[in-house]
Parts: sequence; C-alpha cells; structure tokens
Amino acid sequence: MATTPEELTVAYEEDGIETVKELDKVILSKGAWTTVIFRVQDWNRRKEEYGPDKFTIRRYQKRDGQYVPKSKFNISSKDQARAIITALEGWIGEEPETPEESK
Repeated sequence: MATTPEELTVAYEEDGIETVKELDKVILSKGAWTTVIFRVQDWNRRKEEYGPDKFTIRRYQKRDGQYVPKSKFNISSKDQARAIITALEGWIGEEPETPEESK
C-alpha cells in the first residue's frame, strides 16, 4: 500500500508479464482525498503487444497512513479523452452569470 501520492500506481503484473503498463501519471489533488490521472496501456495476450493508450482517473482516501482506492473512471480511448477535454474547455471558458443575468 502507498503512503504518499507519488507511490500510487496502477501498474500490474501477472505471470511475469506487466499486463497494465503505467506510462505516466499526474497528481490532480493531494490530501485526505487524493485524485490521480494515469496514462496506461493494457497487454493484449492474443497479439502479444500493448494496446493503445488509455487513461484512468482514480480517487484514494488516506486512512491510517495508507491510501485506499475508493473510485475510478476509465477513459477508454483518445477520442473519448478529447471529448472530455472539449467539454471541460467549454465550461471553463464560460463566464459565470451575475445575479442580474440569472433573473
């Protein structure tokens, strides 16, 4: 178990093969609740190669000095990632309404 956000990983090995290869990670928030986005590739046993990049956002809660996984959201393709980016950029770029405008 990880004791710091930097130690958190989604890399996974089975039968001597790294079936989930962690390519990168960005810690989005730290604290009692920590959020991390990981860039990963899954091992395709049939083709004996890694598949395309995927992304996963994980939330961890720190309990008794250890980070415990609590929730996750998997982004299954670059196209889905781009759609999320577009939506967020649209929302972030919007100006908030003033109280007079919301009437």
